[in-house]
Amino acid sequence: MPMNMSPREMLAKLVSFPTVSRESNLPLIDFAEEYLASHGVSSRRVYDETGMKANLYALVGPETEGGVVLSGHTDVVPVDGQDWTSDPFTVVERNGKLYGRGTCDMKGFDALALALVPDMLKAGLKKPIQIALSYDEEVGCLGAPRMIAEMRETLPKAAAVIVGEPSLMRVVTQHKGSVGLITKVHGFEVHSSLMHTGVSAVMQGARLVNWMRERTLENQAKADPASPFEPPFTTLHSGIIKGGTAGNITAKYCEVMSEFRVCPPETPQGWLDAYLAFVAEVEAEMKAIRPETRIEVTKRMMNPACQREENGAAEALARALTGDNSENVVSYGTEAGQFQEGGYSTCICGPGSIAQAHQPDEYITVKEYEAGEAFMRRLIERLAS
Repeated sequence: MPMNMSPREMLAKLVSFPTVSRESNLPLIDFAEEYLASHGVSSRRVYDETGMKANLYALVGPETEGGVVLSGHTDVVPVDGQDWTSDPFTVVERNGKLYGRGTCDMKGFDALALALVPDMLKAGLKKPIQIALSYDEEVGCLGAPRMIAEMRETLPKAAAVIVGEPSLMRVVTQHKGSVGLITKVHGFEVHSSLMHTGVSAVMQGARLVNWMRERTLENQAKADPASPFEPPFTTLHSGIIKGGTAGNITAKYCEVMSEFRVCPPETPQGWLDAYLAFVAEVEAEMKAIRPETRIEVTKRMMNPACQREENGAAEALARALTGDNSENVVSYGTEAGQFQEGGYSTCICGPGSIAQAHQPDEYITVKEYEAGEAFMRRLIERLAS
């Protein structure tokens, strides 16, 4: 029997799944799969290596090319340590706002796409709508590439992808790329009075952090004032550094977690290569003192930038549906660049404000949620005509 749910009911259902990135998203995927099947829509899962997380994608309408992908992620950021005034996994309406973790980022968009499946089926679509739900976007857009690769193999090629990140229904055509790294420096312990015979992993790690700082300052100094990005330059940031045993011991170990946010046309790979070149210099100096020392760099994630397309089909579609002709870019990352790398015309457009994302008492306004629903209904009408 079909599971019919209003957009608000669907939002409440999706938010009720505490799909924090460190946890499995399979209960939500189970529900979405069952819901789609109740309407006769088959879907496919694409699992991660552990089998504890999965993407889900489905096609609604005819199996023809030229359709539209509605892309959203299912994971949310943690609520640990945040001062919420209501249960973060229960949608509560207060003063025209719908509160709950993920209402804005971005289960609101996901809920609209799923809730309107019955309307898509009734409309008699001439071009299909493909729904793509991913895992682990919040920790580096880790899940989408597997799904995109399989969609290319199994589904008719879509003409456009709309990534429904919260943009206040404005059309966003560019975002920065990023690369996240963990650097492990292995030094050699001696008494600090003889530090010249040892290698302090902490001090060498500090050199790497200072390199990031210096490059960021250089980028800021030569930033293009016409750049639409904020800030208008590539940033290299270290968020965590830890290591050492005592103040009078050259540290045996230091670990640095860092993230580079890269302005196009610069690339994450280009900045990774520059960093690795400096790491190699530092490591060589360390080994000249103690050959057993070393530096390991692990890439946590790498996400390409979303770049403005010349005569992009996705941008044209989103502007036609919203009436928005403003130029918009964002500094955060999304799965849009990954879809572009997969050969899809892509832009970002979704309800809600990114300013409300990741905050305690995260919310989407009722007005924005309704604007997202109106957008979806115009898309259905367009693809049915």
